[in-house]
Amino acid sequence: MLNRFHLLLHGFILIKGFGKSACLSGGYPTLRRGSLSNYVLIAQDDLNTLGYRTNGLDGIFGSATQNAVISYQRSRGLAADGIVGCNTWRSLQEEVVGTGATSTTIN
Repeated sequence: MLNRFHLLLHGFILIKGFGKSACLSGGYPTLRRGSLSNYVLIAQDDLNTLGYRTNGLDGIFGSATQNAVISYQRSRGLAADGIVGCNTWRSLQEEVVGTGATSTTIN
C-alpha cells in the first residue's frame, strides 16, 4: 500500500476533509469516473495490489479504474456500479491490510 513518501513522490498531498465522506461514520470520499485526487491514487493502489489493473497509478479515475472497480465489486458481491463508496472502500481497505510490500510500495 502507499505510504506518505509514495504519495508525495507522485505529487499528491493527503488533505483531510477532501470531499464528502463516503460513509456516514467518516473516512474516504466517494469516488467516481472523473474524480481526480490522492484518494483515487489510494484506490488504484489497493485495486492493483489485489490484482485489478487500473493501467497505472495516476490519481485519475478514468475508464480503466472504473472497469477495475466494477470487476472488484462483482467479485465481492457488491453493487457493481463503478463507484467507490462506503462499502467498496471498506472492502478494499479490509483486504489490503497485511498484504505487505508490492511493486508500487516505496519504503
